[in-house]
Amino acid sequence: MKNSIILQDLSVEELQELIGSTVKKNVAELQQEIQAKKFTEELLTREETCNFLKIDSSTLWSWTNKGKVRAYGIGARRYYKRSELLDCLSLLKK
Repeated sequence: MKNSIILQDLSVEELQELIGSTVKKNVAELQQEIQAKKFTEELLTREETCNFLKIDSSTLWSWTNKGKVRAYGIGARRYYKRSELLDCLSLLKK
């Protein structure tokens, strides 16, 4: 009975406050979850991408040319979306 609530002893105002605080808590958790997902849209440089995937830059170059990963550019700079890198990962069969 640790997390149980006895409604018999609650007034309407107390119940409203209880429900309101619970909803606020859940909304705050949802906002944090959404914020965490926004970080997956982060752009990574070539070096950051190699570190993230633990690969050599020549491997990244090869994968980009083969279309395994998508690169985005501004001038001579190349960037990779973290979310797309995660989507490229595939489950290996045993």
